[in-house]
Amino acid sequence: MNAKSSGPKKEILLDSALDVLHKESVEWTNIIAFWKDESKFFTDLLDKEKVNNSEYGQMLQYLDKIHESLFDYLAADIVDHERLLSRLVRGEEGLSDKDYREKHATLKEQMDLFTNDFREFKKMVFGYAKKL
Repeated sequence: MNAKSSGPKKEILLDSALDVLHKESVEWTNIIAFWKDESKFFTDLLDKEKVNNSEYGQMLQYLDKIHESLFDYLAADIVDHERLLSRLVRGEEGLSDKDYREKHATLKEQMDLFTNDFREFKKMVFGYAKKL
């Protein structure tokens, strides 16, 4: 099936087998679980009196809390996405393979964006921790 898309990557995604998309969703879930563990480490790292007394340290702590909330939202979206796949595979009426694939592409974009943003956040935390 070929669908209108904004580029070759999206065309490849739309042509992927559903099991490949499922594996990617599982991988995303594992990545988010790892990020949550990293976030706990950052919380412990930043949970020091010296950090708490600085505005920058407090800002990093707030960002860490925001990331944790975003992890939960993103993980919930992926779980819902996997439920839709399950219903699609069972052949439930009224479900669209195209809608599933478009949602998958959107989740992929969100994961890519969040991966880059979280990488930058980690650089900030480590850079700040080195100065302590």
